[in-house]
Amino acid sequence: MPKPHFILYGRSYCHLCDDMLQALLALRGQHEHGAGWFTVDVIDVDADSELVARYDELVPVLVGSVDGSAPLQLCHYFLDPERVKAFLAG
Repeated sequence: MPKPHFILYGRSYCHLCDDMLQALLALRGQHEHGAGWFTVDVIDVDADSELVARYDELVPVLVGSVDGSAPLQLCHYFLDPERVKAFLAG
């Protein structure tokens, strides 16, 4: 079964970024597979000028993909649990 992967684009000093990551990890913890259900990387947009240009005012931004599929932007500012669950379901 393909494992979903998320990228959380944010900033180190962003409390909304921390909140989104914690909400995503809590969602992962609710599943029977726990930590093995999906993976997540956190990328600091300030480390790359192209990412700043793309996401500057939107952070945090959550992007998901499965097995190298085209990344899909799922939400920004706050986790949208229903959209993330729908992405994971299908």
